[in-house]
Amino acid sequence: MGVGNKMRMLSRFAAALYTAMIVLAAAHVAHAQDVVVFAAASLTNALDEAAQVFAQEGGAHLKISYAASSALAKQIEAGAPADVFISADLDWMDYLEERHLIQPATRRNLLGNQLVLIAPADADINVEIKPGLDLAALLRGGHLAMADTDYVPAGKYGKAALEKLGVWNAVRGAVAPAENVRAALLLVSRREAPLGIVYATDARADPRVRIVGVFPDDSYPPIVYPAALTANGKNPSAARLLDFLGSPAAKPIFEKQGFTVFQHAGGA
Repeated sequence: MGVGNKMRMLSRFAAALYTAMIVLAAAHVAHAQDVVVFAAASLTNALDEAAQVFAQEGGAHLKISYAASSALAKQIEAGAPADVFISADLDWMDYLEERHLIQPATRRNLLGNQLVLIAPADADINVEIKPGLDLAALLRGGHLAMADTDYVPAGKYGKAALEKLGVWNAVRGAVAPAENVRAALLLVSRREAPLGIVYATDARADPRVRIVGVFPDDSYPPIVYPAALTANGKNPSAARLLDFLGSPAAKPIFEKQGFTVFQHAGGA
């Protein structure tokens, strides 16, 4: 078994263990009045701030579990106690809707994002990302940090972009798979990988990395963050939270972090 496959297997095991731990923590810590939110890891900074504003405006306290959308969807399928699910792609929201695990009428598209190439902040490199890019040479024998390319939205978007650009086959063996996009960011931030593919919002969240290239918008599917109430979510404050996240009050919070805010949120 190759190094990449071993790392991928370890990453998936770690992701499953990590997610199980945060779900158990949420179940034990949350109070009856709390709104339990399962959200994509890339939302961490923005949603933490939005939660504070929501509470200041009289909303309920939020208990938020951040992880890969894939891992959270699987936990909801397994019966984890969540009121709201916010995914980093449409596929995992579709997955839950097909299994009648969300309330379809509450589903809406909240945000958009962009895919970028990052390096440590002091790296002397700038890349024009285009078809035929010699990304393998830029790695100089190091790893390319990406979220898991089979299951995690950021990794799936990244793989799609590299395939579209004709680069994937040259670098697939160098990919260091991470359990979510923030874990991929950390690999570059800690200099464990010279380059990584993350969302633009993640790059802005860590001063120890910088964006060295931006992937063309047409090289990957549109990045869309849908949100919905879960089928078992009974907290009446959860619907108010969804309305708040799509409101003018929340818009500057997300835009400050680099998200695109959809003005007319609707079903996916």
